[in-house]
Amino acid sequence: MRIEITGHQIDVTPALRDYVQNKFERLQRHFDNLLDIHAILTVEKLHHKAEATIQVSGRTIFADVEAENMYAAIDLLADKLDRQVIKHKEKITDHHRGENAARNASFG
Repeated sequence: MRIEITGHQIDVTPALRDYVQNKFERLQRHFDNLLDIHAILTVEKLHHKAEATIQVSGRTIFADVEAENMYAAIDLLADKLDRQVIKHKEKITDHHRGENAARNASFG
């Protein structure tokens, strides 16, 4: 998994970069096929915005959030992406595999 972090109107400090990487590592626990993540951190007056695009096999997942400070925005973004990755994983998982295998075995 490759994480690319850019900043608009903000310097991405090593502490901020480490914080983002640590938060995004938990996404890999749910889904092994994450190809790369592009995160953009933006400051506009008093609004701190974090957005990210994740490339997974066959799909692009996007999320953005605004918060009072950048660390809170990164936390909310990681939570939002976590929910979306879990939802994507559930969609591609074949939920009926066990049921069909049992049914085919009984007819065989």
